[in-house]
Amino acid sequence: MMLVLLRLLALLARPLTRRATPGPPRRVVLIKPDHLGDLLLATPALQALRAALPEAHISALVGPWSRRMWQGLPEVDRLGEIPFPGFERDGGGRRHRLRPYLMLFRYAVLLRREAYDAALILRDDHWWGALLALLAGIPRRVGHACPRCAPLLSEALPLDQGEHVTQQCLDVVARLTGIDLPNHPGTPSLRFAPTPAERVWARAWITAHLEPVERLVVIHPGSAGATKLWPAERWAAVGDALAARSGVRVLLTGGPGEEGLVRQVSAAMRCPPLTLAGATSIGQLVALLAHATLVLGVDSGPLHLAVSQGTPTVHLFGPTDPKRFGPWGDPARHRVVRAGLACSPCHNVQRCPRGTVGPECMHAIAADTVVRLSLR
Repeated sequence: MMLVLLRLLALLARPLTRRATPGPPRRVVLIKPDHLGDLLLATPALQALRAALPEAHISALVGPWSRRMWQGLPEVDRLGEIPFPGFERDGGGRRHRLRPYLMLFRYAVLLRREAYDAALILRDDHWWGALLALLAGIPRRVGHACPRCAPLLSEALPLDQGEHVTQQCLDVVARLTGIDLPNHPGTPSLRFAPTPAERVWARAWITAHLEPVERLVVIHPGSAGATKLWPAERWAAVGDALAARSGVRVLLTGGPGEEGLVRQVSAAMRCPPLTLAGATSIGQLVALLAHATLVLGVDSGPLHLAVSQGTPTVHLFGPTDPKRFGPWGDPARHRVVRAGLACSPCHNVQRCPRGTVGPECMHAIAADTVVRLSLR
């Protein structure tokens, strides 16, 4: 029923779109509704777009929950916010059944006034964003051929669910600009730049908590996805094994709401670690990760942030697919650990479909395996 409705809206709205102008697009809007790690993984596409269209005005529409990831990037001329329905983690998108559609028409009217030449949909299944661009009258609408998106786009790329999400974004940019782009992880690199004040804070924290000869190893055990989590006692075992190395100091980090998990890991360790949970801004955390010699954790935004700083990482994967969401960088420096169960990846980050007590794909990862990869 939804697909039929979208096809009907596409037929009705197409006559109202502006006529495409010849030559390279001069005004481009990027639509990206996702959360922190997903926006970070799209930054190579921003760099590629700016390099291909140096004179274009580039705007971006993101959720208020992820604005910081693109804030201050030189590739974006204007950064706007939309509380995209279905992406609010407080459940706000479910307040009223008509809310997503009322929002859609409201923002389409506002967007139509901007007279954009092109819109890039940087999430392969985001039909709401594709419909927004169509109702706003944007002539070139480039995205992927997800069944619900394809009728709404002017140019739909083949959808390959095995392709890395960063490469998907680069493919969209290549389609718009007609420029061949690299097709290997790490090029262009992820980009996040802490402010000078955040870098000063991180240096002061390091000076206050570490001896000059000590090396910092960070463990970030948390994630918003319940089935991504690894048992706290195994993180503790890994932390103790790394802390036993000469000159290594272990730091446990966590975001708001992850303080309890960090305390649990810390309490299970024999060698007391440093802890820093719920007490830093994103930029402060990134500036701190830049000082680390190694960062370990599950599939989460902070691990990708560590990659953006060139810090070696170890990522534990279970329900999500490392081919799509793994580290965008040199595999020799950014290692992936997974148990390889037949049911993994299932893409269910809140509840194991098999009903196991704890996510089986994560529990099957041995602490010794993580330690071994960490000491390479």
